[in-house]
Amino acid sequence: MTSPAIIAQNLEKRFGVANVAIIKKISLEIKTGEFVAITGRSGSGKSTLLYLLSGLDDPTSGNVIINGKNLSQLDSQEIHRFRNLEMGFVFQFHYLLPELNSLENVLMPARKLHHELDKREYALELLDRFEVRHCAEKKPSQMSGGEMQRVAIARSMIMQPAFLFADEPTGNLDSVNGETVMSIFEQINREQKTTILMVTHEADYARRASRQIFLTDGKIEHDKSQRHIHRR
Repeated sequence: MTSPAIIAQNLEKRFGVANVAIIKKISLEIKTGEFVAITGRSGSGKSTLLYLLSGLDDPTSGNVIINGKNLSQLDSQEIHRFRNLEMGFVFQFHYLLPELNSLENVLMPARKLHHELDKREYALELLDRFEVRHCAEKKPSQMSGGEMQRVAIARSMIMQPAFLFADEPTGNLDSVNGETVMSIFEQINREQKTTILMVTHEADYARRASRQIFLTDGKIEHDKSQRHIHRR
């Protein structure tokens, strides 16, 4: 039987002088290749849970184990390398570097690991696949919001990560570009078996994931698998 790709054990996250618990003793397992939507009302802890599961933030207590590695046991250098090699990130805002063109932005994670030349052709392939090859030499200021978000997704995939973490990736997009982003995620999940965790407040997009975790006040209220009625 295949081991879970991600295991969370009694995760808790507290903030502030008042020591308020935002995430309250959450335990869960995520299998390799799952497409998981994390949903819930504003303030329910969606983004905080995503950051804990990806190692972008440390829990106050509890453990996150990814592919057998306990993130709390990795030092700063080890966790940065692990994230660069195994994880891709997409946020509500694209965070492209304004002084670089699209191709250079996509290659940034590869540059950090000294693989920029090796990954150049793959970067162009990703831009082509996501229909922004025409933006390869353009800087962010010369692109639309939808184009910039597709470039950001290409950047997240340049190292062919096992995991893609997305925090409200369609939040700043209109319905047409939001649909494009969701179709890209479905394609990545289907064809590359990438494990995807996506925070979203859009109910229609959440239903397109293979599993939906609904948070209420820092706890899991519902955790259910879904049929892929929208998937192509």
